[in-house]
Amino acid sequence: MATDEVRKDLRAAVAARQELGPEYENEIIDSFLEKLDARDVQRRVGSLPEPAPRRHPGRETDPGGLALAIVSIVAAIPITAIAAGMIGPFGVLIAWIGLVSINFARTMSRRMR
Repeated sequence: MATDEVRKDLRAAVAARQELGPEYENEIIDSFLEKLDARDVQRRVGSLPEPAPRRHPGRETDPGGLALAIVSIVAAIPITAIAAGMIGPFGVLIAWIGLVSINFARTMSRRMR
């Protein structure tokens, strides 16, 4: 069952063959077959279902991670003050390493899912 476009292309190929002569017959046939192949590929691709949107881990919204970051910043103020008053700069360093570690562990656990 040939479509109107295929019939039109076949008639054009036959007319080109008659006009150009037998020395171009192979090129005309190859060109016609390439057009048919291209249409077949387009038809097959067009019949494929649309792919589902891909999810990228870590890129979706994470309200729990945002809440943890906000709580960490709010808690960091008194924790830093207490650590600085009781231990000094080394206490501040340890307090911040703990806060950063908690947020880092949360981020890594979300990426592992």
